[in-house]
Order: sequence, then structure tokens, then C-alpha cells
Amino acid sequence: MRKLERVTAVIPGFVAALLVAIAAIWIESLLPIPLIGASVLALFIGMGINAFWKPVRIASGLQFTSKKVLKFAIILLGASLSIDTILNIGRMSLVVMCFTLLTCFGGGYFIGRALGINWKLSNLISAGTGICGGSAIAAISPVIEAKDRDIAYAMSATFLFDMVMILLFPLMGRWLGLSDVAYGLWSGTAVNDTSSVVAAGYAFSEAAGDFATMVKLTRTLSIIPVVIIFALLNAHIKKKEALAAGNGADASGAHEKVRFTALMPWFIVGFLALAAANSVGMIAPELAAAAKELSKFLMVAALGAIGLNTSFSEMRKSGPAPMLHGFIISALVVIVAIAVEYCMGIV
Repeated sequence: MRKLERVTAVIPGFVAALLVAIAAIWIESLLPIPLIGASVLALFIGMGINAFWKPVRIASGLQFTSKKVLKFAIILLGASLSIDTILNIGRMSLVVMCFTLLTCFGGGYFIGRALGINWKLSNLISAGTGICGGSAIAAISPVIEAKDRDIAYAMSATFLFDMVMILLFPLMGRWLGLSDVAYGLWSGTAVNDTSSVVAAGYAFSEAAGDFATMVKLTRTLSIIPVVIIFALLNAHIKKKEALAAGNGADASGAHEKVRFTALMPWFIVGFLALAAANSVGMIAPELAAAAKELSKFLMVAALGAIGLNTSFSEMRKSGPAPMLHGFIISALVVIVAIAVEYCMGIV
């Protein structure tokens, strides 16, 4: 009976998040070019509703959607990825991505500390910039136990700079005289969200757009090691905090988390299993495509739930520092990516 009551309690919030997702996808379909992804639209629609109505009665359903459903969406995402993608893109894209990831997380660490930003928000912004926008933020947030406010702020920061990149990248690419491959590699490694990569890539040329999209898929695979590293890091920090507080029981619990949960979060195990199955041809292309679409829809719903649970007033408490963090990291990634290409002689 209790189980039935728990299920009944989450249904209203889950349905509300689904309705927000449907509205966001519909609005995205009306846009002439993919300027804004449905996930960002869902987040802002949810926050807009929150500004006028506090969804207290559906809070449990929103929590379920933003946590459990989000993890399930990430698992399904694995069905559309393949190790073959990395091999097809080639070694040069991996070299550029290694440098951009080091810039995001290495530079982001020092910038976050200098600006006084909490480590969770700082790394969510770095992950969104360095890996794949909303998908990376969504994947990392559960393992570091990030607050909805931080998730919303990180999403907003990456979205704003994506809009600027869509407009500037084609102009800068032509000014620099980049080839289709060089521009595709640059935009695929420096622009954040998938829809923004597509928009910036195809604005230059069809060939550049195709290559940028493939590079973006390769970037998505870096979610796997990054999530595992942050799960370990979060468990280590919690253990240190427990020891500093003199709570031996909490420290012991943190140690257990490192051994079992944080070492390999279960939703990432599912993600890896589907990616491996797809790599060896166990998943039919039609089923993989369907899983990807369902994953995208559920991720949009999860971000809608986060938006419904987040207020603009709460975000304002963080001040302008996170936006400045996002700007600096985005600018550094753009510069580092093109510099590495020049050093490799790709341009």
C-alpha cells in the first residue's frame, strides 16, 4: 500500500514535467534554425512558471523526475553511442579535446576559487563548456549531489555563451580562412550544446556541419570518465568533511560510498552497457534511434522539473560571478582549440 502511495505521489509532478517538455519541444520545432535546444527552453519555461506559482504539492514528483528519470535518460543515451565513432573521427579530434578538457577543468578550478564559487557550480559550468552542454551537466549533477539552483545556473551560463558562439563562429572561421575540416573540428570542440554545434557547423558549410556533429558525438563519450572521477571526488570530499567534524560513522559511510557507489555510479554502468552493446551491433539502428529520442525527451522533462523547482530569486543569490566564470572558460576553450589546430597543422 505504501508503495502505491509513493507512486501516486510522484505522478502529478512527473506529468507536469512531461507537459513542460512537450511545450518546449513544440516551441523548438517552430524555430527556423536550431538556435535554442528544447532542454534549455524547458528549463526556462519551468522557471517562468515557478516565478508565479510555487509547485509545493507536486514537489515529490518533480524530485523524482529531476533525479531518477534523469538517470534513466542518461542510460538510454548510451544506445546511440559507439566506440566506432572515436575511430572514425580520428586521433586529431581526441588531441584537441584533451587540451580543451584540461583547460575547462584545470582553468575552471583556479577561476572558480578566485571568484569564490562553490566547487559544484564551478565544475558544472566547466563540464557544460568542455563536454556537451546540458547533457554533461545533467550527468554530473547526480553524482556530486548538486542543487537545482546550481544546475539551472550552469545551464543558463552555457546557453548564453552558445548563443554568442552561433553568431560569431561562422564569421571568425571565414576570417581565419579555415577549411571545412578545421572549422568542423574547431566548432565541434569549442561550442557547447549539440543544437548549437549543429547550428554553428552548418552555418559554415554542409561538410563542416557533418564533421562538427561527429566531433560532438566523440566529446559526449568523455562523460563516462568525467562522471566517475567526480563521483570519487565527491565521496572523498564528504569523507574529509566527516573526519573534520569528528563523525566517525559518517566517515565510514563515505568510505563505503567510495568502494561501491562512487567508483561506478549505477546509471553509468547502464550507459556503458548500452554503448558496448551498440558498438558490437547488438542494438538495431531503429531501436538505437528510438532510445536516443526517448532519452532526449526524458532529459528535457527532467530539466523542466528542475526549472519548476528553481526560482530566479534563488539564482540571483549567486551573483554575477558564475556568469563571469562561464565567459572566461568559454573564451579560453575557443582560443586553446584553434591554437592546438594551428600547432597540429590542421588549418
